[in-house]
Formats: sequence, structure tokens, C-alpha cells
Amino acid sequence: MRESSNPVFRSLPRGQQGGYAQFGTGAAGYGTQAVHADPYAAQQYPDQQAGVSRPLTIDDVVMKTGITLAVVTLVGIVSYFLVSSNYGLMMPFVLVGGLGGLALVLVATFGRKQDNPAIVLSYAAFEGLFVGAASFLFANLVSTGGPGMIAQALFGTIGVFFGMLVVYKTGAIRVTPKFTRMLVAAMFGVLAIALLNFVLAIFGVGGGEGFGLRSGGPLAIIFSLVCIALAAFMFLIDFDSADQLIRAGAPAKAAWGIALGLTVTLVWLYVEILRLLSYFNSD
Repeated sequence: MRESSNPVFRSLPRGQQGGYAQFGTGAAGYGTQAVHADPYAAQQYPDQQAGVSRPLTIDDVVMKTGITLAVVTLVGIVSYFLVSSNYGLMMPFVLVGGLGGLALVLVATFGRKQDNPAIVLSYAAFEGLFVGAASFLFANLVSTGGPGMIAQALFGTIGVFFGMLVVYKTGAIRVTPKFTRMLVAAMFGVLAIALLNFVLAIFGVGGGEGFGLRSGGPLAIIFSLVCIALAAFMFLIDFDSADQLIRAGAPAKAAWGIALGLTVTLVWLYVEILRLLSYFNSD
């Protein structure tokens, strides 16, 4: 089983089957017998061993992901309009939403509570708070794109998601261990560079812009494109991880963990696309 670059999926039970381009197939055929073959799944979901919980299906994944994204969207809309009427709420919403969401992801991942709907939906609410405020910031203050730019970012995010799903289902790009290692290494590299840029900016290096990775110049555009590409390829590995859970006959409640992982990637992709668009719509 290949490891996902999305840390949320790493603590979910692992299946024993290989393959690719089969997201959402073969779930019923494995059932509880497949879970018995996975010692970790037996520890993570003991109820499944007694046949208490039915196996995970693609419908579970779609429904739980849809619910999670609906919470993000609704809270995001409320956050956006609250900030538009009171600019003083913008930074508190960005900080509380971003840090709160990060804290819940860490709790879910390292506490192995990623299948807890209360944690997943609370994360969605925090991210909605963050996304709404960040959307107003990029669309109305950092740039002049306005609501139209937000719509472009949303359509772009949806397009990338379904585009990569097609790529995965057709097997145009195989999710191999080498592919996963390269993507994980690239993501850690980007994270390290972004953190270094942030620290340098705090200390006033480069006029308070560090390397200029978020300044809106050519280097910033390239950096955002790299982040968008990484997020897109991350979907392939996450689809594969979800496919393996379905094949392994993991219990239906594992869909909450898949929803959490996909939402993390979707939010990251949306913010990066929005940031990139803001560069082209700045004064």
C-alpha cells in the first residue's frame, strides 16, 4: 500500500490490494474478510471484525465529503459578508480559522480521530471562517478582482479536482511508490521554502517580503503555480488511498477521514488559485 502525501490518510487503515484507476469499485466484494487481512484495520476499527459496521462504499465517501464541503461553503459565505461589513473581523477570522483548522487536523491525525464527524465538521467550520475572510482579503483588498475572481477560483478548483479524478480513473498517471516519494519530497521542500520566506519577511529581509515568494512578482507567480501543481497531483495519491480503503472493506465511518483529507487539499488548492489570480488583478 502506497502512503499518501496527505497526512490525514496516513492514519487510516491500509488495504492490501494494489492497482490504480479504480476509485470507488470493488468495495462490497471484500467486506469484512479484507479487514481481517489488515492487522492495523483490526486495531483501528474493532467493530468491523464482529460484522457490526457495513463496508465503506463510494457513496459514503461522496456523501460525507459533500456534507463537509457544504459546511465549509456556508460558513465561508457568512464569514465573507461579516468581514465585508466590518473589516476588523478579517484578521481574527483568518487567524482563528486557520489555526483552529490546523489544530483539529493534528488532533484528528495523531489522535486517530479522523473518522469522528464532530471533529471533521468542526474543522470544516474553522476552514469556512478562514476561507471566507481570506477570500475577501484577496479579492477586495490585495487585488481588485472582486467576487468575479472568487468565482474563477472556485471553478478552477472544481475543474482541477474533476480533471485529476479523470486522470486517475483512466490511469494516465500511475500512482507508484516512486511517484509518491517524489511528491512527498517536493511538498516538504515547498513547505520548508515557504516557512523560510515567512521568517525572513518577519525580520524585514527583502523589504519585508523575504525571497519575494508572495510579493506578486514573477517568482511569486512561479511559486504559486508549483503549489497548485503539487495540490493537483496530491489528489491522485489521495484517490488511490481512498480506493484502497474501499477495497479493504474499511467500515463506513472511515468516509469521514477521507472527507477530511480531500477537504484539506481542496482548501489549499482554492487558496493558492485565489492568490495567483490576485497577482494578475492587483493595481
